[in-house]
Amino acid sequence: MFVLSLLLSCSDSQDPLPAEEGTDPEDEIVNLTGAALTYRNQCGGCHGQDLGSFVEREWTYGNSLEDIVQSITAGYSGNGMPAYGTALSDQEITDLTNYILTEIEGKTKAMLEAENPDLSGLISSDDLSFRVETLTDDIPGIPWGIEQLPNGEILVTERGGRLFLVRNNKELVEISGVPNVGSQGQGGLLDVLIHPDFENNAWVYLSYSRVNPENSSERTTAVARGRLEGTGLVAVETIFTALPYLNGGSHFGSRLVFDNNGYLYVSVGDRGYRDVYPQELDNGIGKIHRIQDNGQIPADNPFVNTPGAVPSIFTYGIRNPQGMSLHPETGAVWEGEHGPQGGDEINLLEAGNNNGWPVISYGINYDGSSFTDLTELAGMEQPIHHWTPSIAPCGMTFVSSDYYGAWGNDLLVGSLKFEYLHRLRMNGNQVVGHEMLLEGIGRVRDVQVGTDGFVYLAVEGPGRVIRLVPEQ
Repeated sequence: MFVLSLLLSCSDSQDPLPAEEGTDPEDEIVNLTGAALTYRNQCGGCHGQDLGSFVEREWTYGNSLEDIVQSITAGYSGNGMPAYGTALSDQEITDLTNYILTEIEGKTKAMLEAENPDLSGLISSDDLSFRVETLTDDIPGIPWGIEQLPNGEILVTERGGRLFLVRNNKELVEISGVPNVGSQGQGGLLDVLIHPDFENNAWVYLSYSRVNPENSSERTTAVARGRLEGTGLVAVETIFTALPYLNGGSHFGSRLVFDNNGYLYVSVGDRGYRDVYPQELDNGIGKIHRIQDNGQIPADNPFVNTPGAVPSIFTYGIRNPQGMSLHPETGAVWEGEHGPQGGDEINLLEAGNNNGWPVISYGINYDGSSFTDLTELAGMEQPIHHWTPSIAPCGMTFVSSDYYGAWGNDLLVGSLKFEYLHRLRMNGNQVVGHEMLLEGIGRVRDVQVGTDGFVYLAVEGPGRVIRLVPEQ
């Protein structure tokens, strides 16, 4: 997930291995050698397999060969860019740098977009035929979260700090009143969610990276809510803040989900402080939190009576959770998260559980070394599913609509690294099969079933919102 910390740094992924579980990695890399293979395995998860992050971008730390070599070798941990000086030789780093500079020379974003696969016709999956309808391809920056309103219009967050409304005529309108967002590295304006009773109260919830009001170099994950009136948010208030504020620009999370009882779940990453916070209950970092719709603490939260514990914690031992969804039949909350180099996880959340990070993991450090030799331990939960190697999973949703036939109750997960939609065929809580859909469509940031029952995707490269329409 390399390299060259750009203005936007690594794009939340940090999950750079060659192929998904259940496939033969050699099938995917047969035509790649040398620096091209190194880029694919180590860099493409964050920066795009087409090197899209390096095209028409401002280079924060310089774009000379020497600058880039330094970025790869030493990294910039504050922006989520790890060091690879011990993982790659000096010659490999130089070759990689030359490869990147050569491949992007003369390229433009328009040229990259023209290379996107043609998905205009009928697409056949194992169990369903469908078409892709583009609602907009004009989202600037990186779209992150999507949420459909009851009238069919769609809210879209842009990680840089803007909130947009995609109207039914495909008009794109910016929404005012968004809280002050500390966009840095992987932080910014993240998820968006409406209240279950939105039609009566108009509440919109946003998760975002918030700047410490007492120290501008520190940030954390927070949640604000405001009422949507026309094209603006009013009565905006912050109802949740994951303390402490910390330096660094990685692993903010974050997704938002309401359960069937009206409780709001908030996912918060470990902020890159792997060995400090996720296993301790006296902080909000590396946790899934459960709060009431106004930010108050439910009386039956698992640690509400535990001395010294943060009372909003629902589960702990979490790394970088960028997916969360409610199961349509059981009502249980499921969570998806990035592992390090390997070990992406899908977890079923239950009150008080310890999901193990970083004591147990199926991943390793980016330099190839191990930080734990344990993949399971008593008292720590196993994932329902894990990808090792990684796909860099982002948004996810259960198919809760009758429109999609055999897809019903299956889990759809966006892949950042391989730029496709990953379908997990489910039988209850068990994964019984896999299917890759829409390969090459771009980095899939979010997947949601809208209020109208259709599946919607937010895709990066270009910033698009698309709808999957089953063939009748």
